[in-house]
Amino acid sequence: MKVGRLQIRPLRLCLVFCALAVSSPTTARASGPNLPPEAVRAMNKIYAGDSQGAIEILRELERTHPENPVGFLLEAEADWWQIYCANSEVRYGMVDAWKRGKKAEDENYLTLVDKVIFLAEAQIAKSDTAEMRLYAGNGYALKARIYALRGESRAVAHAGVAARAEFLRALELDPQMADATGGLGLYNYYVDSLSSAVKVLRFFMGIPGGDRKEGIRQMQIAIDRGVISQVEMRFYLAKGLRNFDQEYAQAVAVADPLVASYPRNFVFQLLLGNLNTELGRTEKASGHFHAAVQAADTNQRDCSTCSSCKTHVHGIVDSFFAEHH
Repeated sequence: MKVGRLQIRPLRLCLVFCALAVSSPTTARASGPNLPPEAVRAMNKIYAGDSQGAIEILRELERTHPENPVGFLLEAEADWWQIYCANSEVRYGMVDAWKRGKKAEDENYLTLVDKVIFLAEAQIAKSDTAEMRLYAGNGYALKARIYALRGESRAVAHAGVAARAEFLRALELDPQMADATGGLGLYNYYVDSLSSAVKVLRFFMGIPGGDRKEGIRQMQIAIDRGVISQVEMRFYLAKGLRNFDQEYAQAVAVADPLVASYPRNFVFQLLLGNLNTELGRTEKASGHFHAAVQAADTNQRDCSTCSSCKTHVHGIVDSFFAEHH
């Protein structure tokens, strides 16, 4: 018997998404940060499943533009996907990164995130811009992400409140910033999806409420028009539709473009395999799982977490095959 999705890690999710605000204006167009070409290339490598290749590009960007937080932000993002994969496993019929304790690789990640916040705040002190507020907010949100993985609820809450303030300020300065709008949508969706018991706790903690439909609309703005959050927003919306709503067909529609654009990203392949398994589409699920294994075997480079990640991919696929065959 499967466990109801709404009961999985509700307090942790509540605290993670207190990083964001509740609403943002609707706009006909959107704006965003001006990324250097190296950052765009690095982002493509991250989502293609080559985090280490992205880091090599980003280290050079950091060397030539040490005052720009974007290189450090994206390096932390590349680190995160390695951490996410290395800590993924199947629980409750879902493949995800589940709570674990502190690990050595967390320190490099947190150092990068602190650098992002420091550099963004230094630029803000000179000239307050929506772009730097967005980077600062993303820095705090990335902190909340690792603290949530480690189960450090108080630290998650502190980082989340700081992120919320930065995203709100970004939208004050630029109401058309789609990436900040998407962050708010992520908050709206997840907070409104929490169990009733945790909603009561959220009330006593003073965490603002959310709105699921509004959240999806806002996340779609980032998917359609965002500069730095398009891919991640698709991934987290698809996961949310799976975890909370069991809307597997809708989740597949959201996630399919990820695999179409980045077929060698085994995390995306695993998600589609998981979703198609829920829909009883055995052949399609098998295709995604085999693609995930192939990507893990052929698309990995020498890094501190890759061997662990590869092992987890094989274990996850074996778990699904054992359960459904």
